[in-house]
Amino acid sequence: MKYLYHEDSNVIEILDFGGEAGFSLRDTLECGQCFRFIRDGDGVYTGVVRGIVVQVEQRFKPDRILFYNTTPEEFHAYLVPYFDLERDYAAIKKELAADPVMKKAVSYAPGIRVLQQEGWEALCSFIISQNNNVKRIQGIVSRLCEGFGEPIGDTGYKAFPAPQRLAGCTLTDLEALRCGFRAKYLLDAARKVAEGRLTIEDLYTLPMEEARLSLRQIHGVGPKVAECALLYGFQRMEGFPIDVWIGRAMDTLFPEGLPECAKPYAGIAQQYIFHYVRTNKEALAQAQ
Repeated sequence: MKYLYHEDSNVIEILDFGGEAGFSLRDTLECGQCFRFIRDGDGVYTGVVRGIVVQVEQRFKPDRILFYNTTPEEFHAYLVPYFDLERDYAAIKKELAADPVMKKAVSYAPGIRVLQQEGWEALCSFIISQNNNVKRIQGIVSRLCEGFGEPIGDTGYKAFPAPQRLAGCTLTDLEALRCGFRAKYLLDAARKVAEGRLTIEDLYTLPMEEARLSLRQIHGVGPKVAECALLYGFQRMEGFPIDVWIGRAMDTLFPEGLPECAKPYAGIAQQYIFHYVRTNKEALAQAQ
């Protein structure tokens, strides 16, 4: 990856991701794996990553990514890992393409990357995501941060609230979120973490099945939410969330299961498959 730092304007400009790696900001931020970034009319995305406000834009001809109001230190500490910029996606996509159906899914949106979000935030976000749509999820997450998060300097933004902050709340306190039945799940998660019954840091390293079982002790967290949290929040790339779309894809496109070439990168393969079947009406029809 090659980039320039424009010190006069505090802008990091990525010029080259290396070979065929590629990166689509829009596909990555709008494919249902995160809910804190909002795109304005000029195509600039603004969000919060681990307590810092991030503004990022992709420009074409030539293709380049611009990170605003940042420094090389912040870029390497927060943004490189968050956007998974050091992983060799070119090599992964080449391996996935050994299967003809996976090749179609990868070719449909080759610039998708799996974001490395903060674990607690991802867990809460996917608890909120149950039986919900992206716009409503974004609204609930925004109200959660606004109502209970700590201010981030004088930016006007707030950090994602810590579990200890939410653990002291009541269902009445959370009514302003308008998140319905999900409020009691958020409180249960926060209280289990705050009381030490669930250790967030352990979920990065526990054997996968133990990590799944640990999350599923939270009221309202089933297999899909646990798998989403582990993949998107705890960087467990073996995670494979199965929702309605992935269920249809597996039944129709992969009736014998995930191809062998995709198993080492199950979480990344899942994201390609999910975006392919959810946004391409022909994906499932052509296979029938």
